[in-house]
Amino acid sequence: MDESQSGAPASRLNTALSQLRAQSGLLAGIAGVFIALMIFGGLSIAGALIGFVAVAAAMALLPPHSVAVAEPEIVNMPLPAVMAGSSVSVFADALIDPCLVLDRRSVVLHANPAARRQFPGVNNGNPITFSMRNPDLVQAIDAAMRTGTTRSIELHETVPSETWDKVVVAPLSRPGTDWFGDDQRQLLITFQSLTELKRVEALRSDFIANASHELRTPLASLLGFIDTLLGPAAKDTAAREKFLGIMRGQAERMSKLIDDLLSLSRIEMHQHVRPTGSIDLAALLREVREGLMTQAKAADIDIRLDLFAGPSTTTGDRGQLYEVFENLLDNAIKYGAGGKSVEISLAPAERPGFQHVITVIDHGQGVEPEHVPRLTERFYRIDADASRKKKGTGLGLAIVKHIVNRHRGQLSIKSKPGEGMRVDVFLP
Repeated sequence: MDESQSGAPASRLNTALSQLRAQSGLLAGIAGVFIALMIFGGLSIAGALIGFVAVAAAMALLPPHSVAVAEPEIVNMPLPAVMAGSSVSVFADALIDPCLVLDRRSVVLHANPAARRQFPGVNNGNPITFSMRNPDLVQAIDAAMRTGTTRSIELHETVPSETWDKVVVAPLSRPGTDWFGDDQRQLLITFQSLTELKRVEALRSDFIANASHELRTPLASLLGFIDTLLGPAAKDTAAREKFLGIMRGQAERMSKLIDDLLSLSRIEMHQHVRPTGSIDLAALLREVREGLMTQAKAADIDIRLDLFAGPSTTTGDRGQLYEVFENLLDNAIKYGAGGKSVEISLAPAERPGFQHVITVIDHGQGVEPEHVPRLTERFYRIDADASRKKKGTGLGLAIVKHIVNRHRGQLSIKSKPGEGMRVDVFLP
């Protein structure tokens, strides 16, 4: 036998032993299986040994690669991009403000529920310009995409209604990637409504302008009459008495305006605090009627009071509710004089969530329907000169609205030209 032939069996034995050592973990597992069969399956020790040896021999004699345990293949998936996309969608849906996600071509990838409600024309898969063509918004999107920096604009829309939004266009940059070389780059657009803030600012400006105007007019009259009394009419007794009477009227007008402004300020200050007092509405309405009887007789108006027989107790601030019904009845007497009668009634409310309804009806000239929604605005007057002659401040119905809101009630005003006006106050 030559040397090569004698070395072959030794080589094969070394290979088999090496292969068994390499599979020691697998052999340990197989041994564990046979031990379990001996304990729980009733396999004899001899049978277990024979089986284990047979498996080990088979593993030693098989080609090396046939028993190799395959390593899991690592797939180079763009995992961060996938995760980023899904995380952005979840984040957008959690926002209460409208939010849009765009790809690098400005195509909408995702719109959260708030965006779908505010912009029903926005659809996934369509370019943003299909539904939103505001030039400022388009320029902000282009600039953010071109520079990779955040852009912020104020978006003003007038159709279908006037709205203002603060819009932030922010690039979504993936970690470790260059914005300009990333084909999967995206933009996040968020909209924060500024409409209420703008309206409050407008109301504040109008309020200051109107209040200044209302005070300036009687103040100018007072100064003019004072100058006259100090000058040409200094010794004219008849002129002095006439001018002093006018001056008193102008001073009363300013005093009434200041009182209304202070009252409105106090109501707004406590509007979030619900009243806790107990009030008999029937007794309150009788008192309001008695307090205005002299004014009603002077205007040749008959005030008719209709109260239902059931319980009329409610929770509220007595002084404020007195002011509500005094204002409403006073307006009905001033502006409904042509009808010769005013009705005020208390009845059970048929509207869910409310217990009582107080109704004030006059039979005067009424107003055009387009004026009705604005009657509760501060200083809003249909005929400013007529209102001033009747010593109106333009704040009465604004005060009424705020008091009713504080009492968690509702105010309803209905009017047509020639049919007078009906005001319903619903209280819980």
